[in-house]
Amino acid sequence: MMAWRLRNRRDVQSLAYLLAYPVLVVALWRGGFSWPLYGLLLFLTLGVGVINHNHHHLRMWSARLPNRLTDFWLTALQGHPACVFWPAHGRNHHRYKHGEQDAARTYRFRRGDTNDTLGWLMHPFEAVPALYPMIFAWLGRLRRYRPGVWRYCMAQYGVWLGCWALALALDPVKGFLYVILPQLHGLHWLLTTNYLQHAHADGRPQARQGAVLAYARNFEGLVNPLLFNIGLHVAHHEHSRAHWSALTRLHANEYRARTPAALNEGGLISYMLRVFVAGLFVPACRSQSFMSAGSSERRRDSV
Repeated sequence: MMAWRLRNRRDVQSLAYLLAYPVLVVALWRGGFSWPLYGLLLFLTLGVGVINHNHHHLRMWSARLPNRLTDFWLTALQGHPACVFWPAHGRNHHRYKHGEQDAARTYRFRRGDTNDTLGWLMHPFEAVPALYPMIFAWLGRLRRYRPGVWRYCMAQYGVWLGCWALALALDPVKGFLYVILPQLHGLHWLLTTNYLQHAHADGRPQARQGAVLAYARNFEGLVNPLLFNIGLHVAHHEHSRAHWSALTRLHANEYRARTPAALNEGGLISYMLRVFVAGLFVPACRSQSFMSAGSSERRRDSV
């Protein structure tokens, strides 16, 4: 039983989400559609994505077997192999921190340095084609040089596709409504989180070093206790191996003060309503880019 010891007991919350998710799927499948239960299921898809992210940075368990089983469990619940977090997120995003070598940097794509409703909605559809060549190249190197790890990743692809095939074979309508559609919702949010945290932040090298760190946006509201401190993004980037529960202290003691005030937001929902809804009609509600002309002056004024 010692193999099943959590590294941090705060991950009891993670386990609760991972157990509640399939229970909700079964309840909806057998009991029929319910808006409250379906809404909770959609929320839990966000939680599963964050748990997978956290498990990638710091393995949840103290032993290999439960960690590997958790990889497969996350794959089945998320609707995508857990392993791709390493090349797409660890080797890319955390290495380059929204810089010009970050394959999914928000200012890379056709519309440039944006922070608006269309950019948020479109970011996953732009990021996936940019990231998957990197993922395929990584898998190819694994196949040549680390075939055991490659087989482990392929097994995750098998679990993902097998779960979708099983759900559709049992009932195409229920399979799509209760399994595939919620997972696609969670994956969309997983990718748009990058946009929320980095759009209009500064991807230039000087914004990722020194006293002021302007490459990411923080959110300080209810999103953090509900979704494992996912909003405290600068502290996470600077301490990627820290357990998510430690980010509250790191943010409060050091990184909040080192982040420009304009990049320290309150609630996530209030931010989205202001920037993505009110910003459609009221220019004063739109965010200002830290990479445009005059951003240095704004950054100094906002610290």
